[in-house]
Amino acid sequence: MSKKYVQVTAVFNEEGEIKPVNIHWEDGRNFEIDRITDIRRATTMRSGGQGMRYTCMIMGRKSYLYYENDGRWFVDSK
Repeated sequence: MSKKYVQVTAVFNEEGEIKPVNIHWEDGRNFEIDRITDIRRATTMRSGGQGMRYTCMIMGRKSYLYYENDGRWFVDSK
């Protein structure tokens, strides 16, 4: 497994909290994030990355989206 960097559309509230709303794949597909069930600092053992982990529900499936300190988003890639 490796990190797959993705483009994300996110909104920032007045407290500075980040909420991702869409994930954009390089092949042109877009996925709306239905809801976020958890946000925590975490490490992924699959790809060795770390950051803020957003547990997202996308099309009824649980997915993990990570936000690194350098401002980039990634998912675990197969």
